This record gives sequence, structure tokens and C-alpha cells, in this order.
Amino acid sequence: MPRAARPRLREDVTRRRFLTATAAGTAALATTTALGAPAFATDDARDAATADEYVDVQLLNITDLHGYLQAAPASNATITGAGGERFHVGGVPYLAAHLNQLREGRRNSLFFAPGDLFSGWEFDVASFADEPTVEALNAMGLQFSSAGNHEFDKSPFFLTQHMERGVPFPQSGWDDNFPDSTGARFRGADFRYYSANMTWRRNGRTVLPPYNIEWVDAGGGRRLPIGFIHLTVLGTDTGSTSYQPALASLDETATADAYAAELKKRGVNAIVLVMHDGAVAGSDFTSGSNPSGPAYDLAKAVTPDIDAIVTGHWHCLFNMMVPDPNGVPRPFVEAGCHGQVINEISLRLDRRTGKVVRDLTTTVNHPNTRDDIDPDPHLKDICDYWNGYSARRGATPVAKQTASFTRTRNAAGESTMGDLVADWALWAGRQPIDRTNNGNLYPLDPAELSLIAIAPATGSTIIANDLAYDDASGGTVTFQKAWTSVGYGDPILTVTVTGKQLHDALEQQWSTAANGTERYAPFAVSANVRCAYDTAKAIGDRVDPAKVLIDGTPLDTARTYRLAATAYTLIGADGYTAFAGFSRPVRTQRDFESFIAYLKHQGTITPAALDRVSTS
Repeated sequence: MPRAARPRLREDVTRRRFLTATAAGTAALATTTALGAPAFATDDARDAATADEYVDVQLLNITDLHGYLQAAPASNATITGAGGERFHVGGVPYLAAHLNQLREGRRNSLFFAPGDLFSGWEFDVASFADEPTVEALNAMGLQFSSAGNHEFDKSPFFLTQHMERGVPFPQSGWDDNFPDSTGARFRGADFRYYSANMTWRRNGRTVLPPYNIEWVDAGGGRRLPIGFIHLTVLGTDTGSTSYQPALASLDETATADAYAAELKKRGVNAIVLVMHDGAVAGSDFTSGSNPSGPAYDLAKAVTPDIDAIVTGHWHCLFNMMVPDPNGVPRPFVEAGCHGQVINEISLRLDRRTGKVVRDLTTTVNHPNTRDDIDPDPHLKDICDYWNGYSARRGATPVAKQTASFTRTRNAAGESTMGDLVADWALWAGRQPIDRTNNGNLYPLDPAELSLIAIAPATGSTIIANDLAYDDASGGTVTFQKAWTSVGYGDPILTVTVTGKQLHDALEQQWSTAANGTERYAPFAVSANVRCAYDTAKAIGDRVDPAKVLIDGTPLDTARTYRLAATAYTLIGADGYTAFAGFSRPVRTQRDFESFIAYLKHQGTITPAALDRVSTS
């Protein structure tokens, strides 16, 4: 409407309520477009587009990309919007095209993420140390990101030294530092990572800066600050893929409140919380319903000084307003995963104070559609380059095999693939650790044995495929063949356990299912171990320590051992609980990277005789 006819919008909020795009009623739904239904803080926010007496700020975010540059995986490629409308989504060439459209004409636009941008499972990205993801994000103009749990999957130093600054290690051109689509070696990210609650265990200092302050143009030569506080999900330091003994994590709400207070003291009156922890709030990506989860609990409790909460980690899609402890609505959003949507929050700042005019706030999730927009040509070129490069790298020979290794188990539960993986785990648990590279505070005591869960009762094994002999190549094991046969990003840990824990874990191979049938979930053991089990006895009494030999010596339940196993197994995620309380953990590389290093070291691999485990 004309300026003279439009009533001035008040900064003080008199109407405080919980609103979503669907709960906002018929008037709000009338604004629905093909790109999503906005959620309004108040009815006044519908006039925000013409509120030119305030400073307009556009916040754009994506989350949990996980390196899916070409497209979202099939299970995530279709999302549901208002009224059950379905959208086919994914791919950074389309993401860039949508970003370009959304930014057009916006003087103050910030693009950021709540984490887990890299460290995924796409071969054409993961096999290049996730450098293609950083190149793509640089090209899209990402400005900053929270560190997610998966950003710590290699090490804190890999994140800060390599991904941020481009420092190559350990072997340039093989482990990392690959030529990008321009022919230049990896130079690192144009953006920075932040986390307020990931700390070094030794001194309590944050691993990354806790927050950043961005300045927006207020006109007339003035700038206004917006503070962004960043959180990483609790338990990142002890998670399976991100297990980092050198780190600890702080409480999310207390940390956010403390840094919000610090920002206020610094004169920052507009504050956004960007957190890699999430919630679930229905299946409609344009709105939200019945929210629950840790991020939602935090959203209701965290200080009212925070004006918007952007979440991730749960791979959920929602767009809604949640009242702060004073009852004032603020955005609470999550943009799914794998490039499904772009979330847009529109803020209005008071030109004098820099405070957010809460009753003018809107938020919308835009689907990253593929059928109504042309892909960005630059991003398409980047994706095509890495796709071709990965095909060449995947064909690189890393070893020779004399016969096939299969997951087929004999009556005792042993397989040639299981034996191979157990031998690799023992080798990995005996390798020296570069502390500067890995940030590991613990001395390396080499592993004495390894156990690998090859058919756990819960979860999954790291053995993904057989390693079949290829007649045409004379038994050549290629890089991609090795990469896809073992691993999902879990590191091998070398830990101290008691002999009793080893005995208890071996007993836990047998259990009774809910239907009363017996289940056998065997471990593969390294070549220096021999086990004889008496299956005629009752479950829980089938392993005689005297018949478990480690380097020819019976298992001693009274002493300690250094054990190599996956982090997933050691933290009890796959049903073996006996290792709880292990000590002195040292982590190695992620499984697929370490397995390839083992094959290169061996040169030629031959299936072992299936004589490590026997049952009677």
C-alpha cells in the first residue's frame, strides 16, 4: 500500500503467541507460493516487505549437506509441503541458482549453516577429503558455519588447519590437497567454523571461536551488528564417527545464555543462535507441528535476548515460530539435509538501537527444486569435474589379491572377509599417531588384539561388500573397490580393557531374541587370536578363558589388554555392552581411509585359513 496509507508498525509486541504457517490461518496461507509458506511472528509481519523505516536483513541457511553435491540420495530427494504437495529436490547447481534468485535485490543478505556440511558418504567427495564440498560452498558464497559433529570426524586439526586454512597433510595429492576444478591446489574455505561448546579437555578452552559478529548496512554510512552464537551437539566428543578423546562438550543452554550476555555487553542487540542439534516437527517442510526434541526444549528455555534459532543435525524439515521465555515469538527452523531446502529468515532492525523488531519477523523454507530452474553453470562445472576425477581416482590400483574375500561365514561364524578386516584393525591399532595431525592427547600403546563385529545384533557392521577377485585385472584391488568394501566413516580405537571385559564381550556373541530363538552375533578376531567355544552350554557360559589364546597365551581375566575395535562397538552402539568404561582411548583414521592404507602397506593379500574360531 502507499506509504501515507500504511499504519506505522510498533516495535513493542502486544500480540504474543505461537504461530506456524498452518496455524497462522487463512490470511497467512493466502501468501503461500510455489516456494513455501511463510511463518509470521505476528499479523503485522505481512507488511514487512514495505517497512522501509527499518533495516532489512535476509538470513539464508542450509544444513547437513554432507557433501551431496550432485543430488540428494533417493530417500531424501522428495519432500512434502503444504497440502501434501511433493517436490523433487537436491543438488548444489540448483541450490546456487535458487540462492541467486533469493539474494537478488537484497542489500543485507547473509548465508550460513548449522554444520555437517562435509564428511558424508558420496565417493566423488569423500575420497577427496571433502575438498569438493568446500570448493562448492566457496563458489556459493557461504559466509560461516557452526561445526557439526561430523566436522570432527577426522580431527579438530584437520578442521582448523586443512579445511579452513588449506594446510596439506599428511600426503599431498593422495590424502588431501587435490587440484580443484580450476587446476589449483586446495586453498581452504573462504568461510570459518564456530562452536561455543566444544572445548579442549586439557584446559577447557574452546576449540573454535564461540561466535561471530556480522555487520549490515543501515544506510547513511552506518552499520549495525548481528551476533551469531554457535553450538555443536552434545556427545560429539564421544560419538561413533566423531570420537575425539581430546575434546569435551558443554551444556547447550547455559553456553548460549552466557555468550548472548557477552554479546549484549559488547553492544550487539540482534542475536541468532545457530545450533547443530535438532528436533522433529511434522512432515510439512513449510510449517511445523507437535515439535519435540533437544533443540525445541532449548528454544523454549534459552534467553529472550536471542531473536532466532536455526537448527540442524536431525535431518528434519520445519519452519515455525516458538515463543521465548517471555512469550515473544521467534523463528525456530531446520532445513532438512542434503540440499533439500534453503531456509530464509527476514529480520527488521531498528535503525537506532540495532534491535530486532520481533513482530515483523518472517521465515520460510524454500525447496531446492530441480524442474523449474536452470542449474547454475559454474556449480555444475565443479560437480562434473569432481565426478570425472573420482572415476579416474577410483580406478587407481592399491593392492593385489590372490583370491576372493567373502562375508560367507562357516559354522563357527568365521569368514575370510571378517579375518581380513580384523587383521587390518590390529594393524591400525599399532600405527604411530601424529599428535599434531590428530590432536590426540594420549600416548600410543599398541594394540595386542582386535575384535570386529561382523553381524551385530543391532546396528551394522563396517564390512559393506565382498572383495571379489577380478580375473580381468589379475586380482587388482582398485581404490574404489577397497573404499566401498569396508567402512562408513567409523575410526578404529585402541583402548585399555580388562580380560574380564574381553571375556564378557565374547559371551555376548550369543543372545536370545524376543521370539525365543537364539542369535549368534560373532566377532572376527585378529590372526594372533584363537577361540574355542562350547555351544552346548547355556548362553553366558560358553567361553572358557583358558581356550581363548592371545599370542598363544590363555586370556587372563585379571589383567588388562590393549584392544583395537571400531568406536561404534566400543561405545556399545551395536549391542555389545561389555566394553563400557574402557580407558586410554587412541583413535586412528576413519575406517575406509585406514583400510586402503593397510592394503597399500600389504601390497598383496591372500585369504587366511578359517581356523581362528571353533565351536563344539
